[in-house]
Amino acid sequence: MKKKKKKIRPLAICVFRKNNNILVAEGYDSVKDETFYRPLGGGIKFGEPGVETICRELMEEIKVEVARESLTFLGAVENIFYFNGIAHHEIVMIYDGTLKESGLYDQAVIVGQEANGEAVHALWKDVDDFASGSAILYPTGLVELLQK
Repeated sequence: MKKKKKKIRPLAICVFRKNNNILVAEGYDSVKDETFYRPLGGGIKFGEPGVETICRELMEEIKVEVARESLTFLGAVENIFYFNGIAHHEIVMIYDGTLKESGLYDQAVIVGQEANGEAVHALWKDVDDFASGSAILYPTGLVELLQK
C-alpha cells in the first residue's frame, strides 16, 4: 500500500461581522473532545483567486451570495494542527466581507451542507468569547488578527 503524501492546503476564509459577532461554522474534534469554530470558506482551486474561493464556497456550503466588492484582504496565517488525530498544514488567506442578503444577519443559525454531505451549521459568535478563551476559534492566529 502506497503511503499518501502530505500536502500543504491553501484556503480562503471570510469574516462576516455583526456588531462584535462573526459568522462561524461549528466543528468538533472527537479525538480531542473539542468543539471549535471557524469562519466560512474553503480550499482554493488551482488558478482561482481567494475572492472567488470565498464566493464559490459560501454558495456551495450555505447557498448565500457574498457582496464581492466588499471583500477586503486582512492577512494570512500558517496553520499546522491535528484534527481527529491526523496532521494538517494550511496556508489561510483571511478576508473581511459582507453578505448580500441583509436578512441573514438576523438569522441565529444558517444551515447548509458540505460537498461530502456533512452538515454545516453557521452561527454568530461573539469575538470576546474567542479572545477570552471560553470558545476556540481556528485557524490559530485569527483572534489576534481580528484584534489589530
